[in-house]
Amino acid sequence: MNFEAGKLDELAKRLTEALPGGLQTLKADLEGNFRAVLQAGLARMDLVTRQDFDVQAGVLARTRAKLEALEARLAEIEAKLGAATPAP
Repeated sequence: MNFEAGKLDELAKRLTEALPGGLQTLKADLEGNFRAVLQAGLARMDLVTRQDFDVQAGVLARTRAKLEALEARLAEIEAKLGAATPAP
């Protein structure tokens, strides 16, 4: 998954700003390291984008609706077959 560079940059910047004053001199170097560590950690996770998630949720909703419609049709056909077949 590709993460927005801007969001990773913002998170790395926030982490750098949270450092004690003495470490602020290493700001640029630490910010780059934070960004790399965050990107590597997030890349290892099995994540999807919100857009991909929403697309799959839509597919699932349509599939459920079709399944319910097919189940209703099957019940109707079974009822007709049961009514047309005399009991032994």
